[in-house]
Order: sequence, then structure tokens, then C-alpha cells
Amino acid sequence: MLPNGGTTTEIERVFAEMAGQQPDAVLNTGEGDLFANRQLIAELALKYRMPMMCPYRDYVDAGGLMAYTVDLAELLRRMARDVQQILTGARPGDIPIYQPTKFELLINQKTAKALGLALPPTLLSRADEMID
Repeated sequence: MLPNGGTTTEIERVFAEMAGQQPDAVLNTGEGDLFANRQLIAELALKYRMPMMCPYRDYVDAGGLMAYTVDLAELLRRMARDVQQILTGARPGDIPIYQPTKFELLINQKTAKALGLALPPTLLSRADEMID
């Protein structure tokens, strides 16, 4: 678990403690703190040789291994329509809840190579985008 509001030293301590343990998952509760430190987290994951499944594209761009995430552009367009409806008089409770239907699989090939991972061709063929 990464510390909320963690300093660089605290975040690295957590990675060092997990090194070699091969955890099934690393959970977090400080999403904003993690997003602000995504570059550091990606660097530490690589340093400690931990393949990292990321919640958003920005993490993969920063060096995370892969992300399976909602298409944020589609989600933001939908949110803009909801705001427009509210501003023109619709009651928020009358607007249906939107469930994302479009997802993207993003893979950072440079990180995979640095980790010495040979990703299966079936996974690579399903990727929406390969990032170098």
C-alpha cells in the first residue's frame, strides 16, 4: 500500500519492501497523490523490476507497463453533455448514470523490454496502442 501524501523516500521504501515478493496487487487509497507521483512510481517499478498495471494512460506514458482503462475522451464528452443538460435546466437526478463502454489497452514496449518481458502475441494484437 502506498502512503497517502507520501514523500519520495516513503514511496521508495514501500517499493523496496515489496521487491522480490511479487505481490498479486498493490492497492492504494491516495489516487491524487499517486497521479502526482506517477513518473516516480513508474521509475521505481522499473528499478525494482515490478511490472505495473496502471489505471490511466498518463502512467503508461510515464513508463508504466500497461493500462486497461476507459477512453477518457469519450467519458469527458459524455460529461460535457451532462453539464450542458444541467445548465439548460435538466435536473441532475433525471440524467441517466453513464457506464463507460469503450476501453483501451495500452502497452509500453520500452518498459516491457527493460523488464525483460516477452509479452504474448495475443496480448500485443489486442492492444489499442503500443507506446515506445
